[in-house]
Amino acid sequence: MPTYDFPQDLRDAQLALHETRARYEQYARTLPWSAEPMPGWESEKQPYTSFRSGKADSPGYTDDQAAEIAHLTARILELGIIVSTHPFWSSVESGLVDARMALKHVHEQPAGA
Repeated sequence: MPTYDFPQDLRDAQLALHETRARYEQYARTLPWSAEPMPGWESEKQPYTSFRSGKADSPGYTDDQAAEIAHLTARILELGIIVSTHPFWSSVESGLVDARMALKHVHEQPAGA
């Protein structure tokens, strides 16, 4: 597999994108299932099982929760644009997909590797 000499600002942006996305996913798991207040529901019993799927009532997001989700979403979009439009990509002559995949994993390598 070829190695790439990614510029530090591109590496930093990719790492920030990973971290922000992880923070978003972790935060989203703590939120109610619906952003807006919604009544809960329970499905009918399905044949051959006693399982009934359902959801409790959702109070919706608070203003602070909605603001945090909006902030994280905007940051993910901003970082995604920075990474995908970085001038480095114009220097890759072939194997752009491989280079992009390598960048996604470059933070997993020990420093100096």
